Amino acid sequence: MGIDYGLLAAGGAAIALLYSVVLIFYIRGQDPGTPKMVEIATAVRQGANAFLSREYTIIAPVAIVIAVLIYLFIDRPIDSGGAVAVGFLVGSTLSALAGYVGMAITVRTSSRTAQAAKNGLGPALSHAFRGGGVMGMAIVGFGLLGLSLYYIAYQGAISSDPATLAGLGFGASLIAMFMRVSGGIYTKAADVGADIVGKTEANIPEDDPRNPAVIADNVGDNVGDCAGMGADVYESFVVTAVAAIILGALIDLALKANLGYLPGDVASAIGSNQLLVYPLLLGFAGIIGSIIGGLYIRRSIRAEPMKALNVALIIAAVVAIIFDYIFGRLLFGVSNFSYSLLGSAVVGVVVVVAIEQVADYFTAYTHAPVKGIAEASQTSAATNFLAGFSTGLQSTAPSAIVLIAAILSSYYLGYYASGSNNLMGIYSTAIATMSMLSLTGIIMSIDSFGPITDNANGIAEMAGLEGKVRDVTDELDAVGNVTKATTKAFAIMSAALAAVSIFEAFQSEVNKQIVTHNLFSKYSLSPGGTLSFTLTDPHVIVGLFIGSLLPFYFSSFLIQAVQRAAFKMVNEVRRQFREIPGIMEGTAKPDYAKCVDISTQAALRELVKPALLAVITPLVVGFLLGPVALGGLLIGSVISGVFLAFTLTNGGAAFDNAKKYIELGNYGGKGSVVHAAAVMGDTVGDPFKDTAGPAINSLIKVLNTISIVFVSAIVLLALFV
Repeated sequence: MGIDYGLLAAGGAAIALLYSVVLIFYIRGQDPGTPKMVEIATAVRQGANAFLSREYTIIAPVAIVIAVLIYLFIDRPIDSGGAVAVGFLVGSTLSALAGYVGMAITVRTSSRTAQAAKNGLGPALSHAFRGGGVMGMAIVGFGLLGLSLYYIAYQGAISSDPATLAGLGFGASLIAMFMRVSGGIYTKAADVGADIVGKTEANIPEDDPRNPAVIADNVGDNVGDCAGMGADVYESFVVTAVAAIILGALIDLALKANLGYLPGDVASAIGSNQLLVYPLLLGFAGIIGSIIGGLYIRRSIRAEPMKALNVALIIAAVVAIIFDYIFGRLLFGVSNFSYSLLGSAVVGVVVVVAIEQVADYFTAYTHAPVKGIAEASQTSAATNFLAGFSTGLQSTAPSAIVLIAAILSSYYLGYYASGSNNLMGIYSTAIATMSMLSLTGIIMSIDSFGPITDNANGIAEMAGLEGKVRDVTDELDAVGNVTKATTKAFAIMSAALAAVSIFEAFQSEVNKQIVTHNLFSKYSLSPGGTLSFTLTDPHVIVGLFIGSLLPFYFSSFLIQAVQRAAFKMVNEVRRQFREIPGIMEGTAKPDYAKCVDISTQAALRELVKPALLAVITPLVVGFLLGPVALGGLLIGSVISGVFLAFTLTNGGAAFDNAKKYIELGNYGGKGSVVHAAAVMGDTVGDPFKDTAGPAINSLIKVLNTISIVFVSAIVLLALFV
């Protein structure tokens, strides 16, 4: 009896979730600190839970309505047995769960990290990393579990109609976008309001308990950078795997039809469904690597936390590659084809390291770009902003080089190993992307380290802990700013690489519908039998313009949402300073709940417009202008969206760490005129890096997955018009 690779992948998911449980018990067993620290942490946890509960009561009915529509208009016409609707519900449910589970432990880790900081940098680093590890392993565990169980349940449907799987990706993408957008608006409304009045006008420290917006700010770190980011990376993992599995199924169908699709030696190395399960096994390999790499982070590490985190990532990558090789041998034997896929997996791992280095260079205060922003702050906030925004723009060039090199190298590895087959080359790129996302466990452990240390920093300040504790948490907080920036770059890069595979899946589904329903008179196919997307077709041009516009227009909604919410927050904080006697003296307690309520209402209210824009635009373009224009929209959204996202996320993080660099004592340090200019730059960069920039990643995935889900209905419209 052969190995059931679907069950093997599900076993890998179980290992990840079990390890998350082990980490949860470890974290909960640590000292949460003084009663004051526990009180603050409890307030933050209650605020975060209340926000997510209200958000889920809004999201759940929307998800149910969409699932019903998918069943009525997609599943029933193709008699899929409800596979697409079920996939949508599975993807959306696990997306919401991944965000919640990660946030639930990060809010409990912060006070324990602050308490551990009393014993030095090593214990605090270990606590923060292990708390982040719960989110990291939960995300990859839920992602692989949903994929493997869905594959086991609907293997026949996926093999005969690969687009069936797109529902799973659409569910993950849609909920991730909701959580990323609302979480980003929440956190930055509070953060900007707290900074403008507290730091700049009242001249009190960051996270000072006298600031009425301080609790809302700390809650925002968890709902935005934990729950939002968790759902975001979960959907990146799922959508990337979905794209790779769909491509594998398309190749399998061609082989079964005896189309002479591949050379004999390559075709003989590929058994039934092996190309479908290989992406799942890459996820298993990454889980093992992430667990082993995470064990490197110990309490005994006493210096250079960023170096320790990088070493843990490298260990995870090496272990994952070893397991990639083992799984490749099991599936494809010893052949040039198996080695080409291994090479693509290595490309994916190298991309992780390369994009991390690019983001680190442009966002860490140890490098010239951020130091340049700090230096520019000496003249005014205006020159600070010009330096920071140009830094974000400059970061797109090396990011583009990494992206181009990854696409070309991975494509040609599969292309030449398969006898110059285009689809196999694209499948090879999908494998590189899946290899990259297989390290989600360790990447998210490092990312969640950021908001945990940020909250620990706030708790140390609000609880009045001694200066040496704040020194430790300050250092870890600065490192956390860099790790959050590198993870956003990781998610953006994955969206760009996955888009190559998803577009091929979209194009193949269009071709299938044209051939199946004999629509050649309505749609022109190229001599190769595929729908043409040429620049001589005005529909393609129109689609490109609309798609290129979407990330900019989408971002405008989010930045305006933060501006409007921050406007209310600033006025509320000013009101409390003015009308509540004793706040500045510390004899009266601010009304924290009012500020929490402002952020909550703004985040949920402002979610509607960008969500509708992302969901309705591809459907309107597809049904009114056809699949050719929709294909142009998908291409345009990726090209403009990727570079806008890099500009906003890297530029915003650079603003933040320029402020941190000044707070270390450079150019006059805290409280100086230069520091005030840097704070203003940071408030501008906040919605860039934590709201608009990261949400573009989810926008791209929603546009692509909803297009595949509804493409059959879009193409079939030609039968009636």
